[in-house]
Amino acid sequence: MLKIYKTRNGILSETTEHEEGVWVDLANPSPEEINTIAEQYKIDADDIIAILDDEETSRVEQSEGYTFILVDIPSEEVRHDRAAYTTIPLGVFLTKHNIITVCAEQSDILSSFIKRTNQSFSTKKQTRFVYQLLYAVAVEYQRLLRYIDRTRKDIENRAINNKTEDTDLIDLHELESNLVYFTASLKSNMLVIDRLVRYERIKHYSEDTELLDDVVIENQQAVEMTDIYINIMHGSRELISNIINDKLNRVMKLLTAITLVMGIPTIISGIYGMNVDGRWMPLSETAHGFGIICIGTAVICILVLIIMKKRKLL
Repeated sequence: MLKIYKTRNGILSETTEHEEGVWVDLANPSPEEINTIAEQYKIDADDIIAILDDEETSRVEQSEGYTFILVDIPSEEVRHDRAAYTTIPLGVFLTKHNIITVCAEQSDILSSFIKRTNQSFSTKKQTRFVYQLLYAVAVEYQRLLRYIDRTRKDIENRAINNKTEDTDLIDLHELESNLVYFTASLKSNMLVIDRLVRYERIKHYSEDTELLDDVVIENQQAVEMTDIYINIMHGSRELISNIINDKLNRVMKLLTAITLVMGIPTIISGIYGMNVDGRWMPLSETAHGFGIICIGTAVICILVLIIMKKRKLL
């Protein structure tokens, strides 16, 4: 999908004209749209196609007539029948007078610019656009990281309160996978930002210095959050595994105790079931012998249970 926007008198509006000062947004573009933009703005079509590859590496490149910036942004997907997060490339082409963004899907980050939720945005200020975009990407990472941590806390609380569900370990694994994707992408984005700071071919304006500092700080904070959350996630996984193992051990102890107690009447009934002379079997010829044997067996079982309870075997 191809859309063109331009800021006029501080208002962003959609247009159909390829003119100076416009922002061209390509979301999951068709081959025809790729060729159109490549020809119109003298951009290598292979650079546009490369952005649609999920495994493409973040980088900054200078080509004839334009600067190519590639960063990773978070994206939602479905893994194992549940919502999860991964990262996809977002490309920005800066020509002499225009901005072209390319992504494999319509991103909420770019939508925030279109809906004007991102303040002081202008299609004519290329450098500021790049910084605002990188800032929005870092903020979105932080928002998702906080959501991941809240989900982890919910799983951990269920485990502590003995309400662990069968899918909790799978959910925890998905959260760890999300963090792995985020860590790799954020560190790659950090390299892009560091290069942009020193990149002399992009015009840097004094009024954008504070915004660039904010970009560096927010991205660094997101990187640190992922490192912290990964360590915490490992601890949560060990905690849940230990709780599950403890529950299993308690069940095994209970089954062992039941087997031991049930073995007592089994042994006694087996003895009395042998084909021997009744004179050799105690109480076998007594009027209430069967009842006495049953009561005695029950008393022995109770005594065994009391002993096991005192020794904390139950």
